[in-house]
Amino acid sequence: MKLPATETDIILIKQMLQNNPGRGINRSNNPKVYEKEAYYKEYQSLNNELKPHLKFENQGTLLLLISGFLNTKNFKQTTTQGTPSKILDTMSYVQLHLGENLTVAELAERVNQNQDYFSKQFLIHTGQRPLNYIHEKKIERAQYLIATTNKSFLEIALDTGFSNLPHFSKIFKQIVSLTPGEYRNKNDFYLNN
Repeated sequence: MKLPATETDIILIKQMLQNNPGRGINRSNNPKVYEKEAYYKEYQSLNNELKPHLKFENQGTLLLLISGFLNTKNFKQTTTQGTPSKILDTMSYVQLHLGENLTVAELAERVNQNQDYFSKQFLIHTGQRPLNYIHEKKIERAQYLIATTNKSFLEIALDTGFSNLPHFSKIFKQIVSLTPGEYRNKNDFYLNN
C-alpha cells in the first residue's frame, strides 16, 4: 500500500534522521552489499550508544508513521501463509535483481511454470500482475536513488534495469504521477526545508 507523505510524516522522518546520524543504506542500492553482518554490527553499535530517551522517541515515531497505514480504508490484513513458495521466491528474486532486465517469461521459467499460469497465480496471490510488480519495485528503488544520490536519471534508469531513459521516465510517471525531475525537485524541497 502506498500513501502520500503528510507534512507531519516529513517532519517525523527528518527528526529521526537527526536523532540517528550515520544510518542508511546509501553505500549501495544492492541488498547483497548492505545486508552484511558488518553493517548490522555497525548499526547495533550505534544503537547501543543511543541515549534511552531517543530510543523511546524513535519507537514512538515509528509507531506514528505505521499507524498512518493502519488507519486507511484500503488497509487489509494480509498473510503470506497461503502464498505459494514459488510466488514468494519470485518476489524475493525480483527484489534482488532490480538492476536486470527481468521478464515475466524468465520468472515463470525460474519456477518451472507456464507463463500464463504463473501470471494468473501471481495476480491471485499478490493482487498485481508480474510486470506491474517488477516495475513497481524498480521504481521504488529509483525513488530512493533520486532522493538520496546525485546520480543522473540515465544512471538511475540503468541501475534499475531499464535500457533507456524514455522508457524509465514513462514507467516512473505512470507509477509516481510525477516525472523523475519533478520527484527530485519535490524531495529536494522537503529535505532542504
